Amino acid sequence: MSKLIVTDREGQVHELEGRPGWSVMEIIRDNDLPIEAACGGCCACATCHVYVDPEWTEKLSEVGDEEELMLDEAYEVQETSRLSCQLKWSDELDGLKVTLAPEF
Repeated sequence: MSKLIVTDREGQVHELEGRPGWSVMEIIRDNDLPIEAACGGCCACATCHVYVDPEWTEKLSEVGDEEELMLDEAYEVQETSRLSCQLKWSDELDGLKVTLAPEF
């Protein structure tokens, strides 16, 4: 069973079960953590913005053009910012650590 480690906006750490084929956003939302994901994962809103732990940034897929455009609209973007709807879960991501970015 693979794990996604999520730190919420209050600093509480949650270990969530990874689900192959789901996006990181879907896993977070399905576990009732406060992620808006207003567009439902269509890469059209940036409300699923997370910060990826630096040790994982090179292990993830590259930021696509659409994601880059949406990140330009996100609040408090950092070097490790990603849209969690664009991160597809696989067992290779076991132990991935992300932190929910501040809300707009």
